[in-house]
Amino acid sequence: MPALLSGEERDDANSGGAARPRPNILLIVSDDHGYADRSALGLDPEVRTPALDRLAAEGVGCDEAYVTAPVCSPSRAGLIAGAYQQRWGAHWFDDSSMAGPEHPSLAERLRDVGYSTGYYGKVHYGAEREGDRGAPPQHGFDDSFYGLAGQSMGRLNYLRHSGAAVAEYGGAAKAMAVQPMSAGGEPVEVERFLTDEIADRAAAFIAAVDERPFFAMVAFNAVHNFCWQLPDDELEARGLPKLEDWYPGASEYLDWYDGAISPNLPNGRAYYLAQLELMDRQVGRLLELLDELGVGDDTIVVYTTDNGGSRCNFGVNTPLRGSKYTLYEGGVRVPFLVRWPAALPGGVVRDGLVSSMDIAATALAAAGGDVDGLDGHDLLGFLRGDDGPVRDELHWDCRWQWSVRQGRWKLGWVEPGSPHAEEIRRVEHTEPGDGLRLVDLVADPSEERDVRAEHPEVVAELTAARRRWRAEMDRSSAVPS
Repeated sequence: MPALLSGEERDDANSGGAARPRPNILLIVSDDHGYADRSALGLDPEVRTPALDRLAAEGVGCDEAYVTAPVCSPSRAGLIAGAYQQRWGAHWFDDSSMAGPEHPSLAERLRDVGYSTGYYGKVHYGAEREGDRGAPPQHGFDDSFYGLAGQSMGRLNYLRHSGAAVAEYGGAAKAMAVQPMSAGGEPVEVERFLTDEIADRAAAFIAAVDERPFFAMVAFNAVHNFCWQLPDDELEARGLPKLEDWYPGASEYLDWYDGAISPNLPNGRAYYLAQLELMDRQVGRLLELLDELGVGDDTIVVYTTDNGGSRCNFGVNTPLRGSKYTLYEGGVRVPFLVRWPAALPGGVVRDGLVSSMDIAATALAAAGGDVDGLDGHDLLGFLRGDDGPVRDELHWDCRWQWSVRQGRWKLGWVEPGSPHAEEIRRVEHTEPGDGLRLVDLVADPSEERDVRAEHPEVVAELTAARRRWRAEMDRSSAVPS
């Protein structure tokens, strides 16, 4: 295991003036986890997330934490680079990509300061293929086990990844995401529950003997589409029927898909909550492993998700309005938990704007790395309670919709008649809005009232802030790589 001091040894070293060892870093990113779907919140008695509740009880929660996009590809690209992805022209599914070498990834930066790096789970920065920069071996990960979701309509099957599955599904193989996984760039077949396999691979990396501290990124595909794909024993234990993934005679994939999501899937919420509980079980297992290895106190554990909960996939974002795909709070405001027992308090909730971009800067600051060139901020002082919020302004831009939050105010715009907006209404069963809108998130956290008429000066101020930010992004994306 990594050469870290035990708690007693650390105290002895500190009393003698020795520096604290650099922390391990475990970053856990789920997929489409609804803002309300943690049992500690008490909003739904059917939600069971004891491991995430443990993280909250032993760490710091951030109530105003955001991702950089309401969909996975640009959000994940911004997170791993610690920067607004618009700097390299990534806005939506159709133009998103991993940043080039001019924006080193968190893994590259940590590897440069002596960390062992490992990636386990879903990859979806854009449409990357094996060998592209978006594949983990090409952006700083020494060890990896992953599926390129951009090659399978943005998703990974929960149960099957093999040549045999590809043959069985035939023309539906890509839509049903059953291609073999990759380990270090080489194909590997997995015919078991993928959530467990991802955790197994991550656990093996964490437990491996190495003199270096580790950075492990664990990107579960839970709780994304195909929530009914559960192991037989779990279905039986929960009294849930087994459903087929695909059936002969489905004329088009979207026809079939529409019949398999909310509001058309019987027991859909129960399947979703089962996937969430099984992912949480593996999060708990990784926390227990850190304790068994004696490195729990000196490991930073961060949990978040890639965008807001998906209404069509039974996620709940109460009390927030909107869902994945939208720039309402329900599309971009996410769970965000940080535990580091050696340096941070436990059971604390902080108010103040936090972004997934900040994960890179915070990890690098703790590791003694360079944070130059990042849009994210070091959150350690804020999380400890020594400092106030690190920012007052955040921006989102999907080309056809944008928003800016400044303090209590949020100004947003959706292109009237946008084909993207219409597709989201039709296929994903969620409403992105239309036109310009100003809300006061302190007085109206559910974004019910448009108050532009009452506050034209705020509209002008936020519009100017948006133009300044957009000009900076455009200058960055115009610089040749």
